[in-house]
Amino acid sequence: MAVRPYAAGVDLDAFVTEHRDEWRRLEALSGRHRPDAGEADELIALYQRTATHLSMVRSQAPDPALVAHLSRLVLRARASITGGRSFHPSDLLRFVTVTFPAAVYRTWRWWCTVAVSFLAVSTALTAWFVAHPEALRALIGDGGARSLADHEFADYYRAAPAQDFAFEVWTNNALVAGLCLAGGILLLPVLLVLAQNALVVAVDGGAMLGEGRADVFFGLLAPHGLLELTAVFVAAGTGLRIGWSWVAPGPYLTRGQSLAGAARSGMVVALGLVGVLAVSGAIEAFVTPSPLPTGARVGIGVLALAAFLGYVVVFGRRAAAVGETGDLAPHLREATAPAG
Repeated sequence: MAVRPYAAGVDLDAFVTEHRDEWRRLEALSGRHRPDAGEADELIALYQRTATHLSMVRSQAPDPALVAHLSRLVLRARASITGGRSFHPSDLLRFVTVTFPAAVYRTWRWWCTVAVSFLAVSTALTAWFVAHPEALRALIGDGGARSLADHEFADYYRAAPAQDFAFEVWTNNALVAGLCLAGGILLLPVLLVLAQNALVVAVDGGAMLGEGRADVFFGLLAPHGLLELTAVFVAAGTGLRIGWSWVAPGPYLTRGQSLAGAARSGMVVALGLVGVLAVSGAIEAFVTPSPLPTGARVGIGVLALAAFLGYVVVFGRRAAAVGETGDLAPHLREATAPAG
């Protein structure tokens, strides 16, 4: 419908009567949480038409009340078109059941490779430290291994009140995961973070195993470490995928498009891992140092890991099967996302 030009001194009542239904329809469409394709086209057309109406009223018959009403309507429609809408509870539900598991599932080859490599390196280093205690002494000093085995390793988990310790390990692990994701674009920082953490695990493991305290080492590490390390592996694998997306973008994307899609999925993973690391932090603070039998504590860790992996496989596979990429932009699907 073309907008009829009005001369100065226009009859505002007639103008409002003529276009009232369009404005009401625009207001209704602007309030839709997720309009379909037809409604989105209609929303854009009505937004452009109403913006013209606003310009006409301002220039030819500047009625303050009408100008204010149309301004609010145009701003709300613009926010709806550009994605600047308010939070809706279904957004959180979709993130938990679709977006986050899809992003993690699509990168499983990356983080599973990271996991296998990390475990292989840390295991080899641990065995080397057990076989070469002089190398361990060079790193932690004479008597360091004995102190770790006697009390330091166990005391670490009881050094602060549980709630404070949970927050401390949560923020520390979130920082490690964040470094892996943020440094992924350069690739090398991720490898350095993984190497540093593998060395820490190997030093502790070499000291504890060398002193005959393997039961204490695995009994205290496994309850929280299974989920915690898996979260770090996911972050590292996603970070490496971000970096590789501009190195090898594939045949259908530019480097910029490939990097942008991988980075948006990386943001999804970062947000989701906040919750995962909060769970592992709570286990580390309240379960790891608890008086529960070792089997019970380790069992809780195994259940937490199994729950996370099952969640990713069930929800992630289902989401990926219908073309979800884990991208924050809901209109981007398989055709515009780098392969996982």
